[in-house]
Amino acid sequence: MVAGNWKMNKNLQEGVALATELKNNVTNPQCAVVIATPFIHLTEMARLLKGSPIAVAAENCADHASGAYTGEVSAEMVASTGATYCIIGHSERRLYYHETPDILREKVRLALDNGLRVIFCIGEVREEREANCQNEVVRSQMEGSLFDLSEENFRKITLAYEPVWAIGTGLTATPDQAEQMHAFIRSTVAERYGQAVADDTTILYGGSCNAKNAAELFSNPDVDGGLIGGASLKAPDFMTIINAR
Repeated sequence: MVAGNWKMNKNLQEGVALATELKNNVTNPQCAVVIATPFIHLTEMARLLKGSPIAVAAENCADHASGAYTGEVSAEMVASTGATYCIIGHSERRLYYHETPDILREKVRLALDNGLRVIFCIGEVREEREANCQNEVVRSQMEGSLFDLSEENFRKITLAYEPVWAIGTGLTATPDQAEQMHAFIRSTVAERYGQAVADDTTILYGGSCNAKNAAELFSNPDVDGGLIGGASLKAPDFMTIINAR
């Protein structure tokens, strides 16, 4: 899978133009392709890309089903637009909006209850990497928000490993670092759900993955694709990454 995360970029008209360019050029990809857009884009993106090989994701959803939560968007609302995926647990949400494992567990539950597939982000900050405790951090993130799921529901989860120190910094985990962490993540899933589930779990790399380094990162046996930030905002770069997968 190659998933583009637009973050808080592109007004509606710009987003439609980018999605149209992708639709016209991504016609027979050799991997799953997803674009995650701001909430205001979702209905139009789902309509525009219907019947194409490109799926639509929300970048987030609320941890409540409904109610007096001004400004929030529920998983049911996301699903009603025609979007089929939701990103949950992105490091920016954890950092800037203080989303805890309990909050993320509830978001995952609500997303799955409303028929959405989840791209769940995990990863360590620089200090944790320098302290060599990245494995413990990532294991804790999975245990805290995912490992109470049934096997059936866990199979609807795509994991995205994002070394937080590499997001938007221009730094990138080396292919060896990426493979080591992805292999650890897969082994941790195997401990909880068995090897068959682990083998079927898609684990994406996110963290300054771009058109120049994607092929090398994706060549690792446990790296199943990428969660792409800035490089997903330019159609030629994003298409190069799709073709790299």
